[in-house]
Amino acid sequence: MDSFNSLIDGFGTALTPINLLWAVIGVLLGTAIGVLPGIGPAMAVALLLPVTYGLEPTGAFIMFAGIYYGAMFGGSTTSILLNTPGESAAVVAAIEGNPMAKSGRGSQALAAAAIGHFTGGLIGTLLLVALAPTVAELAVDIGAPDYFAIMVLAFIAVTSVLGSSRIRGLASLLIGLTIGLVGLDSMTGQQRLTFGNLHLADGVDVVIVAVGLFAIGEALWVAAHLRRGGSEPIPVGRPWLGKDDVKRTWKPWLRGPFIGFPFGAIPAGGAEIPTFLSYVTEKRLSKNKGEFGKGAIEGVAGPESAASASASGTLVSMLTLGLPTTAVAAVMLAAFQQYGIQPGPLLFEREPDLVWGLIASLFVGLVLLLALNLPLAPVWAKLLRIPRPYLYAGILFFAGVGAYAVGGEALDLVILLIIGLLGFGMRRYGLPVLPAVIGVILGPAAEQQLRRALQISDGSVSGLVNTPFSVTVYAIIVVLLAWPLLKKLIVRRRSVSE
Repeated sequence: MDSFNSLIDGFGTALTPINLLWAVIGVLLGTAIGVLPGIGPAMAVALLLPVTYGLEPTGAFIMFAGIYYGAMFGGSTTSILLNTPGESAAVVAAIEGNPMAKSGRGSQALAAAAIGHFTGGLIGTLLLVALAPTVAELAVDIGAPDYFAIMVLAFIAVTSVLGSSRIRGLASLLIGLTIGLVGLDSMTGQQRLTFGNLHLADGVDVVIVAVGLFAIGEALWVAAHLRRGGSEPIPVGRPWLGKDDVKRTWKPWLRGPFIGFPFGAIPAGGAEIPTFLSYVTEKRLSKNKGEFGKGAIEGVAGPESAASASASGTLVSMLTLGLPTTAVAAVMLAAFQQYGIQPGPLLFEREPDLVWGLIASLFVGLVLLLALNLPLAPVWAKLLRIPRPYLYAGILFFAGVGAYAVGGEALDLVILLIIGLLGFGMRRYGLPVLPAVIGVILGPAAEQQLRRALQISDGSVSGLVNTPFSVTVYAIIVVLLAWPLLKKLIVRRRSVSE
């Protein structure tokens, strides 16, 4: 009960007029910046860090929290409407959200995402208040073999549910893993696939890969087909969720947080893994499996709820351990240090007003986000009324700006174009884009955890399965891989017996 009493005191801090103003500014800025392809919440917080130098710490972090949630929702908006994720956590929203938008249900997809963000953030923040100490202890106990097992699960899950065949999904994943190898070996310092170019020594930024594969690849694909077809604007559709939509989404909204929150609290890839796993879960549990890939609303509601809850989980490790599990958390950690504050177990004792004011502001930010974006869903959806030649010209412009902003190098634009052509080729030959993106995001981290686990066990492969957690995860992987074969055998036996 002490935590909830402290939270009530935090609301006293968060609801002061000046802090409420910072929360509103943060949500508005975050949403606006998140809508721009390639400029995600981490970059938004980093860009605005110098602006907050004159603010007192509580107000600055309340604004950062608003930017974080706002940018996550803004990234989902472009992901759904334009098939162009504003940040990596919004990648999954494009799978079902974009087909919904193309069929005239963009407003419903945006509404499902907005309510999903609110529900996931609300439950995730309540779990943050109640479980922060416990989750922090669990995060400390998880080692390299466990992290590697989780990442292998993400690889298998995403390749087994996407694309017309597992082979194509695996081929796409291998493309992503290869791009993820570009740069310096993190342990030996040797260059890999850099072709002697120093600029590639830092690797290819995931923002450039995601924007190239999704935005540039999609724009080229649409351009190739516009030559043969017309360019009629896409209808917006009615701006509310019907009874059937609510019936199909309320369970994914409630399931998402319990997938997203634990993954946000441990350093295993931020919101990317839980959104993929939430999508897999909803596809397995749905009564409308035939709609997946064509615009199933469950595939938007669940992952968006998981992503928002993951953002709350991220704050657990950062506030209680000083351990940033995502790029945003790393930037916020730098901001804490800028104010001479060190996150860790003693932070709740030394800076209670700041911590509980920040946590309370998460609730305030979620309400503001829902109040602002639910009525705006039809307005955002009207972007689709713009004729596609002009729309995709704008996407190419903002994609280029976003890619250039990552490193400020002209070479980034060349890499963006090359990856865009690769994305076009993948669409042409039926390879799903998403496994490639997850390969780039998680490939380097998976390699690092694999090598750490092997170092700890002196090169013995048994070191990868020496914990109950890793054994459990590998058992789930075996079930995922074997299930289609078992299903065929069961069907055959039933047909023989009949």
